[in-house]
Amino acid sequence: MRRSMLLAAVFATLLSANSVAAAPPPLVLAVGGEPETGFDPIMGWGRYGNPLFQATLLRLDANFEMTGDLATSWALSEDRLIWTVTIRTDAKFSDGSALTAEDVAFTYNKARDAGGLTDMKILKEARATTPDTVEFELTKPQITFASQLVALGIVPQKGYGDDYARHPLGAGPFKMVEWREGEQLIVEPNPYWHGEKIAFPRVTFVFGEEAVVLNLARSGAAHLVAVPPLDAAHAPNGMTVKHIDTADNRGIAFPTVPSGGQTEKGHPIGNDVTADRAIRFAINQGLDREALVALALNGHGTPAYGPVDGLPWDNPDAHLEGGDVDAAKATLDAAGWRDENGDGIREKDGQQARFPLVYPSSDSLRQALALGAAEQMRAFGIVAEPRGLSWDAIGNEMHASAVILGWGAHDPSEIYALYHGNNAGVDWYNTGLYRNATVDAHLDAAQSAPSFEASLAEWKAAQWDGKTGFSAKGDAPWAWMVNVKHSYWISDCLDIGPVQIEPHGHGYPITQGLPGWKWTCE
Repeated sequence: MRRSMLLAAVFATLLSANSVAAAPPPLVLAVGGEPETGFDPIMGWGRYGNPLFQATLLRLDANFEMTGDLATSWALSEDRLIWTVTIRTDAKFSDGSALTAEDVAFTYNKARDAGGLTDMKILKEARATTPDTVEFELTKPQITFASQLVALGIVPQKGYGDDYARHPLGAGPFKMVEWREGEQLIVEPNPYWHGEKIAFPRVTFVFGEEAVVLNLARSGAAHLVAVPPLDAAHAPNGMTVKHIDTADNRGIAFPTVPSGGQTEKGHPIGNDVTADRAIRFAINQGLDREALVALALNGHGTPAYGPVDGLPWDNPDAHLEGGDVDAAKATLDAAGWRDENGDGIREKDGQQARFPLVYPSSDSLRQALALGAAEQMRAFGIVAEPRGLSWDAIGNEMHASAVILGWGAHDPSEIYALYHGNNAGVDWYNTGLYRNATVDAHLDAAQSAPSFEASLAEWKAAQWDGKTGFSAKGDAPWAWMVNVKHSYWISDCLDIGPVQIEPHGHGYPITQGLPGWKWTCE
């Protein structure tokens, strides 16, 4: 019943919009992305893809160049503590009221204090110094604060309240018409938006089960649909499949310290096998990532060599191809890991090369990767023991067992979170308690850089500076395996323009360029 009601609702939306003579047709998308907490950027809405209702100070184009949205200029002080941003004077919220520097300062200070998914602890204070100028004072230098200028949508100081998440008001390209949770979101162009004219009189986002949204595409009721890899090749007539490269990665995070420790909650820390860099390096040498892409992703992915493949802060010199079983065996032999009794399992000082490899039991992709990687490791004498667990159980084991995790963001601060020693054992970031003083120094230098462009060399050096780094060529605290390509069926009459390498999370990120999409058919 729910499925038929959803189909009926979408068709009704199409018929209503098409009744206007000579009007361009509406757009229907089924790409997920419905936020559980509503459309409040202060609580995390809009971190990936287009924030729809809110404008941001900066934005990233398809080539990851920072350009102005609300901002007309931006500069960082010599001591790296104060960002000064000048905003355009013609920006208006969708109710026609003017957006000023006071609204910007209010948004950032509110996000700092809210404790939501938007981490703004680095911000000491945002203040409006003129109606069109804002200063952001930081507690310490952090160049990745620029990513907050890109991600955080601006809310109105006078219009922000407890019900904002359900009734968002912003200066972005769209305004809300209707939101039926779990079913659909209908938006229309904001008549006061400062950008170019939008090609669609209305855009409907359909939410529902996978089978429902695929049938919407097959029936012609949806124009762009996020599809799983197994269905991707079977696009219906009038639609074409598009596979988009991503940094939506999956990899194995290894404990890098010996066993014997405990967390404050009494959970174990460390693993005597994976604490040996030779074990981790050999796994990176031996894993056939192309085979894992074929096995787990039906070919719809790319090998992953690090957490930021293809992004501007990636260091290709740090990549290790893998698939070389002989090299893996040689590394283990040289480190004293040998199969003395002929059972196919290497040993060293009475310790077998054996460790648990855990993954969320609800995730079939990670299960396939765990099984596939374990089978490959057998070829060079390492036994990884796959076990599917709940996320809660993984949280108890993740400092003592190897874990298959996934990351991927348009923000190099994720590198800092995953590899800096200050984050060892913090939340789900540096689960293996990895520490390297040289890597930390590169990461700190990146955060203290005078500009985002100047920081790139240090992000890359942290991966591999020719002598050490957090990559597979260096300390190898991870064995990255695959990047998941995101697949979409797209109407042959829809031009979505250039696309970005997408972050973690399939579906909604494709809307990054939505305001510039165009119809190509009469």
